[in-house]
Amino acid sequence: MDLPPPDHTLSPRTGYTRAHWESAADSLLAAVEPYATEDRAFYHLPGDRQSWSGRVSDGLEGYARTLLLAAFRRDESALERYADGLAAGVSGAWPRIGDRSQPLVEAASIALALRLTRPLLWDRLDDGVRQRAADWLGDALTAEPWPCNWELFPVTVGGFLYAIDHEPDTARKAVDRGLERIEQWYVGDGWYTDGAGRAFDYYNGWAMHLYPVLHAWLDDDPRLLELYGGRLSRHLTDYARLFGGDGAPMRQGRSLTYRFATTVPLWLGALTGHTPLPPGETRRLASGALRYFVQRGAVDERGLLSLGWHGPDPDVLQGYSGPASPYWASKGFLGLLLPPEHEVWTAVEEPGPVERTDAVTPLSAPNWLLQSTRSDGVVRLHNHGSEDVRYDPFYTRLAYSTVTAPSSSYDNSVVVGDDPGRTGIEPLGVGDGWAASRHISGGGARVTSVVLARGAAEVRVHRVAGTDPGTPVRVTGWAAAEDDVRAELVPVAGLDEALTGVTGDGDSLFVALARLTGEADPVPLEDLVSVRTQDGIVHVRWSGESEVRVHLTSDGVRVTGAASDG
Repeated sequence: MDLPPPDHTLSPRTGYTRAHWESAADSLLAAVEPYATEDRAFYHLPGDRQSWSGRVSDGLEGYARTLLLAAFRRDESALERYADGLAAGVSGAWPRIGDRSQPLVEAASIALALRLTRPLLWDRLDDGVRQRAADWLGDALTAEPWPCNWELFPVTVGGFLYAIDHEPDTARKAVDRGLERIEQWYVGDGWYTDGAGRAFDYYNGWAMHLYPVLHAWLDDDPRLLELYGGRLSRHLTDYARLFGGDGAPMRQGRSLTYRFATTVPLWLGALTGHTPLPPGETRRLASGALRYFVQRGAVDERGLLSLGWHGPDPDVLQGYSGPASPYWASKGFLGLLLPPEHEVWTAVEEPGPVERTDAVTPLSAPNWLLQSTRSDGVVRLHNHGSEDVRYDPFYTRLAYSTVTAPSSSYDNSVVVGDDPGRTGIEPLGVGDGWAASRHISGGGARVTSVVLARGAAEVRVHRVAGTDPGTPVRVTGWAAAEDDVRAELVPVAGLDEALTGVTGDGDSLFVALARLTGEADPVPLEDLVSVRTQDGIVHVRWSGESEVRVHLTSDGVRVTGAASDG
């Protein structure tokens, strides 16, 4: 990817400016053009992988997601090509939009692109093409979505069709129905679950916030914008902490191949005026993520986004991942809707949260504890509240970070017997420097887990109940594959040097110290924290601080002492 020289005056952290975003968008659009069909209705990107929806749907996905990029770029020459593809697609080339079908997803991208570029694309189409396009999109108004972020696809299509006065009553009903349905998943503090249960991940930003906020903004609806914009602003207070010093987003949740789509809520807050972040910090975080992926091989020698994280990586893919799926990264170019003179583009970059100070931040809605260190720019997410067993490695581990990936050998887990599973996760609270949960593992064993953190150091406590005496227990830590990060796991109680132990006659306690750090010569863990157990209570003393006591009972967890929440 050919980008301009870095500008370290305006952007001392990343060197990236608006010109870099424009060049990146232009490069991505140019690279996909050779893979368009003759009628331009499909983009069949190379590779031997198909999604479970099949080749035709995958080709539509290629059209829709790259059209979204052209819309954010407002590239009139590219939009002319997509106009040709639209005319062919709605004349019978594209599959119909059915219940819970992938075309419903892509219809939302097409509708949003048409709404954003109405004078440049939609208004220039022949009347017949407009009618056929509206009719094709109209099926999305009554198609049943999956009960998750998919509820917002009819909302997005409905907003556009209502704006052009196509079936306005049906369109308005689709909008109202979808917005009503997502309310059941709003849990407060700017966080949604992605459907029933506790699936917390980036879909908060690139779906649950994006579509309602953009809908309210495009509709010029002050009531809705205050509601959804207020939630977005609150979410960004937490969200900004999920980026590492090198620009890396947190590697947790599914659909990670969308990569810098993680920047969506940052741009969305600036676009609509609902953000707590200074303009220079918004651009620093967003540009940091784009730069992170560009420099690590996300774009291949053909200029195409590969299926993976850095380069190709099947471990981050799902069954719905097709060759064009990564182009939902197009959402990350939302910031190009901001004019060049906007302060997000003209302000000098400011450091992100991880670059300002060490922090251990409890997030009560997802029941997460974020642990970040300025010296190495690493952010760690201690997961005591997010679960989606359909995508086990990305949701059910005890911890994730910006520098590690979930391991097939079950990193950050408690293995009871031979079972590393973690299901039925029950949040037990978060507080100043700690988080706790309970889950089911190992043939019905109940595992209560608590993590306490200071700096890069962690104390991990696990209480195992409901097993036969002598059941083996193994504790795992961070899977650090990068050369410049180091993982440690030190047994304290109930574990031998191999981090294994066995259960006793009653409830059994297992305690270890852990650390993930990029420091070359860190202070030994044992010099940072001392831990002892007595009568089932874990006593933790951080260097230079008062003692914290962790009480684990059948009813839950209580943390008392200094720097705790009672």
